[in-house]
Amino acid sequence: MAPFSVMTTGVSTLAKSFGVFCTTTLARCTSILPATYSYPAKCLSSQASGPPKRPLNGYVRYFLQQQPIIIRQNPEIKSVDIIRKIAQQWRTLSPELKQPFEEASQRAREQFKVDFQHYQAQLTPAQVKQQALEKRQRMAKRKAIRKKRELTNLGKPKRPRSPFNIFMSEHFEEARGITTQAKMKSLLEDWKNLFSHQKQIYTQLAEDDKIRYKNEMKAWEGHMVEIGREDLIRERTLSTKKKPASKTPVAKIGTKKSKAKPVKIATATGKSKTTARTTKGSFAKTV
Repeated sequence: MAPFSVMTTGVSTLAKSFGVFCTTTLARCTSILPATYSYPAKCLSSQASGPPKRPLNGYVRYFLQQQPIIIRQNPEIKSVDIIRKIAQQWRTLSPELKQPFEEASQRAREQFKVDFQHYQAQLTPAQVKQQALEKRQRMAKRKAIRKKRELTNLGKPKRPRSPFNIFMSEHFEEARGITTQAKMKSLLEDWKNLFSHQKQIYTQLAEDDKIRYKNEMKAWEGHMVEIGREDLIRERTLSTKKKPASKTPVAKIGTKKSKAKPVKIATATGKSKTTARTTKGSFAKTV
């Protein structure tokens, strides 16, 4: 019985040591593996929380098909050259070769309409209002970007700079900090620590820049009037131009004359009365 008990105790200790070894190795493996392997992956739902994405047109589908082929054939090609090359290929394609991409795009558009209607039916009135507000904001932002780009192309002068902007542009390279935000923060602290006579230099430069902007804007607005783009002129400039036309200087002149006439007439009558009195007195003396 003694050998059997010794054998069972040996087997139990061996099993315990093997279990400890397995647990430790498993823990090490899970710590080394990435999170995607150590934790189960989440299942993605087919129904997205947002609205359905708009379908791709025929050219974009052709581009996505040809892009990996061109990269495989030319590994060192640039992205701009890839776009130009695929665009050139698309222009030279026959209608028969374009037809599969156009038909796939048409089917995707029809499916998008169905999905979008289903998505709209699930929205609450508050969500519909929020979507309308976001759409108006996006449209306003796009309109502002287009207008800014148009003004830049037409050569609109840049707005005048403030004294701090001039100071920052002169000392930005030598400012403390690595990032742009850190440099701007250090420059703001330096600007606050400047004396008044040191800030006066940048204030004078800002005033000169205002004069520059005023003269350039006057010339630019005159050019816009010549080319027929009066819609780009500032409202205050238009109001100053319309002020002389709204005034009636003729009425003022007339009022001045009407006020002056009685004075002249009064003076004239006064002179006539005095002359008449003097003539009468002289006549009486002579008699």
